[in-house]
Amino acid sequence: MISLKAIQEAKALLAGRVAHTPLLRSTTLSQRYGLDVFLKLENQQRTGSFKIRGAMYKLLARRAEIGPQGVVAASAGNHAQGVARAAGQAGTPALLVMPEHSSISKQEAVRAYGGQVLLAGATVEESLKRAKALAKEGRLFVHPFDDPDVVIGQGTMALEIFEDLPDPDLILAPIGGGGLIAGLAVAAHGLRPETRVVGVQAQACPSAQAAHQADRRVTVPLAPTIADGIHVRQVGRVPFEIIRRHVHDVVVVKEDEIARAILFLLERMKTLAEGAGAVTLAALLSGVVRPPSGGKVVLVISGGNLDSPLLGRIIGQGLKNRSRLMRLRVLLEDRPGFLAELLVLLARLQANVLEIQHDRHFRNAPLHAARVDLELETRGPEHIEEIRSGLTQAGYVIEETE
Repeated sequence: MISLKAIQEAKALLAGRVAHTPLLRSTTLSQRYGLDVFLKLENQQRTGSFKIRGAMYKLLARRAEIGPQGVVAASAGNHAQGVARAAGQAGTPALLVMPEHSSISKQEAVRAYGGQVLLAGATVEESLKRAKALAKEGRLFVHPFDDPDVVIGQGTMALEIFEDLPDPDLILAPIGGGGLIAGLAVAAHGLRPETRVVGVQAQACPSAQAAHQADRRVTVPLAPTIADGIHVRQVGRVPFEIIRRHVHDVVVVKEDEIARAILFLLERMKTLAEGAGAVTLAALLSGVVRPPSGGKVVLVISGGNLDSPLLGRIIGQGLKNRSRLMRLRVLLEDRPGFLAELLVLLARLQANVLEIQHDRHFRNAPLHAARVDLELETRGPEHIEEIRSGLTQAGYVIEETE
């Protein structure tokens, strides 16, 4: 039975096996919104996300059922890493079925924890079907969210929140299949029923919001999202029964809002969050959730396993959207010192050169001329105008590019 008592017993069992992650107050966000905003940093958890909690508890609670072939699970990344690490600590084999599109870095992370990776299926749902079939060969199946033991294990995070902050008014948590928010909601309701629990989901895949509104589980089509950790077409059966009783609302956020939240956390909070981990901040920044003035709000930052190439794109696009990025082209005389003079001027204008390409052989190039393409980091629109004006006054003819 999924109860506060069961979650408390799970916490005792997990002591020393999972980290008690920090709950940090954000001065920046608190001052901006006139309330106390806290971040529950599960991105600092072992394996980089909360998933280790449910996986570890499942293996400990069901160790008598684990045979020689060990355990099997399906996941695009975080759950697979959690199961692999938990199995490694338990000394049992772990077979992790991952979608064929899974990032190489996440596959390698699973292998580093001792798991065996099998790529099968175009989606997590297809990988789950393969994992269930493999479970029939004698392996213990560990579902990523639709399992009472997993829900109980995830709920231990809520106990840590209430230990560090006894009276939160609102807790925002990511929601995909529902395992995390279900465990959190049971614990929160048992400890402080007046605390509101709200789920946040990517607009690209609003299965939990649709279920919450219809009061039944529904299946929604999948669209691409950077919040792949909550990219689930249908909320789980076990979590949904809890969500309908104890989760007060489910809201959705857009892709650009998630990217903005990732960049905010990186720049202002010095913390790296993956898309699914940043949706709670996206909900606050976008205004889809309006916390009570002067209240205490907890944002669950559920994970930080973000691929480096995607992070680079998010940073670049985020800077561009905030007019922090300027791309321009300048035609220079191809003589010694001319490029150096341009760079010295840009330094005086306090522009940070991110990329530079010096080309003497472009089509229809004038003799003794070179084309210079630059990508500059700026402070914003006013700074861009200062750079534009400074270059023009110095005699440069510039062409701004996309």
